[in-house]
Amino acid sequence: MAAQLLLVDDEPGLREAVKDYLQESGFSVQVASNAREGWELVQQNTPDLVISDIMMPQVDGYQFLKQLRDDPRFRSLPVIFLTAKGMTTDRIQGYQAGVDAYIPKPFDPDELVAVVENLLERRAARTPAPTQEGEAPDITELANQIAQIKALLTQKNAINQSPAPFAIDLTPREQSVLNLVAEGLMNKEIARRLETSVRNVEKYVSRLFSKTGTNSRTELVRFALEHGLAK
Repeated sequence: MAAQLLLVDDEPGLREAVKDYLQESGFSVQVASNAREGWELVQQNTPDLVISDIMMPQVDGYQFLKQLRDDPRFRSLPVIFLTAKGMTTDRIQGYQAGVDAYIPKPFDPDELVAVVENLLERRAARTPAPTQEGEAPDITELANQIAQIKALLTQKNAINQSPAPFAIDLTPREQSVLNLVAEGLMNKEIARRLETSVRNVEKYVSRLFSKTGTNSRTELVRFALEHGLAK
């Protein structure tokens, strides 16, 4: 499954050129012409990485980045600033705001691809790697989470439901994975049910964490039960 990127830039020519180059490099790319449109797309389908211009009308890149970092769902989402501004003070402002990389225009597209790949690899390295059997290496921790989920399910009817604190738009496959996680199934069992690979299930679970602002299966299931997301 190709990594999903979101490119936000108000220059149509540059936006399309960068999009084409990234797609030729094997990425799936969504584009937005301004930060407000980018914010809508991030909420609809959380990307794996965001590339954003700084100098944009109405909402600039710094404001867009602050919006992302203030939302628990997107706090760890990698962000690259792609901008004509090259002064040291501007770069410092970007890093202080939480940007991961800063590439001034004009730039070599191969450099952009290298930075994107590096950030995606670092993000993946922070996620526990699966064993050959396809489950997280810390079996004890995973077993504890499954036990906690099953305990939650016994209290399901006693949980007071309330609307989610932010809009959550799940794809049909993400919803299917969430439903099975909420049944207390492991990734290997979910993969078997959905006739897909364990790796794909891991990616969907990771996206569910990102979209709900949770960090574990137990937190995810509790959030889903409290806000009526699991069906």
